[in-house]
Amino acid sequence: MEMKERKVLKSLQKFMLLKEILVIRGARQVGKTTLMKMLMKWLREKGVPDDRIIYFDLEDIDLLGLCNEGVDEVISYVKSRTSGTGKIFLFIDEIQYMDNPSSFLKLFYDHHSDEYKLIVSGSSSFEIRSKFKDSLVGRVIVFELYGLDFDEFLHFKGEKYNLKNIKSKLVHEELKRLFKEYLIYGGYPRVVLIENIEQKETYLKQVINTYLKKDIRDIGNIKNVQKFNNLLHILSDQAGSLVNINELANTVGIARETVYDYLFIMENTYIIKRILPYHKNIRTELTKMPKIYFEDTGILNFLRYGTFIEKLDGVLLENGVFSLFRKNLPVEIIKFWRTTEKQEIDFIIDMRNQPPIGYEVKLRYNGQPIRNLVYFKKKYPESSVNIVTLEKARHPKNRSINLLYPWEIF
Repeated sequence: MEMKERKVLKSLQKFMLLKEILVIRGARQVGKTTLMKMLMKWLREKGVPDDRIIYFDLEDIDLLGLCNEGVDEVISYVKSRTSGTGKIFLFIDEIQYMDNPSSFLKLFYDHHSDEYKLIVSGSSSFEIRSKFKDSLVGRVIVFELYGLDFDEFLHFKGEKYNLKNIKSKLVHEELKRLFKEYLIYGGYPRVVLIENIEQKETYLKQVINTYLKKDIRDIGNIKNVQKFNNLLHILSDQAGSLVNINELANTVGIARETVYDYLFIMENTYIIKRILPYHKNIRTELTKMPKIYFEDTGILNFLRYGTFIEKLDGVLLENGVFSLFRKNLPVEIIKFWRTTEKQEIDFIIDMRNQPPIGYEVKLRYNGQPIRNLVYFKKKYPESSVNIVTLEKARHPKNRSINLLYPWEIF
């Protein structure tokens, strides 16, 4: 199958000739190995000889054992496979399996960075963060790889559109159909490339089962996988809602501290993300509770129904809009707004030293007043406010409110 280029590839290429170790972090099956293979192909095109490009997959127990024996053993092995001169590019896939990757990478960088350039990947942020110590500060550059954003989805589907300048109603209708597909099945590269619906479902079910049966039990050290699974399904029904820890603990039948632990693990294994409230006045702009979203809408859809339901609702669209923000903006600037009077706006983009930008998500917009946006605009006159929808039945009477399709956000 043809390897499709990801946006992050060009960013990685810019750092390939510098000495720092490159770390590619992301969920299982999100395309890290393919990305490494594309970097290897790029190096060959730049004239780097084949034998100066070495690839280790640490799911191979022999290679894992070699790396755990230490840097000197790895160098001895690599030298037996190479000849000539020039820097060696060593790719190590699934580095989280190592006993002490932090010490290994530090020794490589401190003593061999003139001879070796390391590019490593790991499928679990939680595991990598627990094993990567502060000693690597200044020695690594971290890239996070997510599922496909909508631009990449179109590229993988072979669809060509200039999303920055669309005037045609027909093009918007075509994009609406494609965006619905993107929301329902999500952004896992393999899921996007598979045409058969049954095969998509089988593949995504396998991703979820591997996560629950292997990653969570082994990496998260979760003993009661069933209760973890129950919490995951409850969260899928509450996507886009405030996270009430006490309520979740009572429903699942676990301690509050365990809920916090489970949420931490879910967040650091790229399943969910919590976003925080935006406020300037803590007395009136409540709440300290975060909201929860899923990193992938296909995973969300499958968890909610146990299959792919080809029907859109506001929850899926809102989560899809979050996913667009998540893949294109720093997550810490993505917030929501809620007051003591329960006035709420789905998303506030809070860029430092810039006016806030509000986005309210509606499956269909019929021209009805959006009082929360008007109130926010009065409270923050410098802000801009937007309605994001898939159906523009009518434009808002208030000219200060912009009406956007999801693909028009950026």
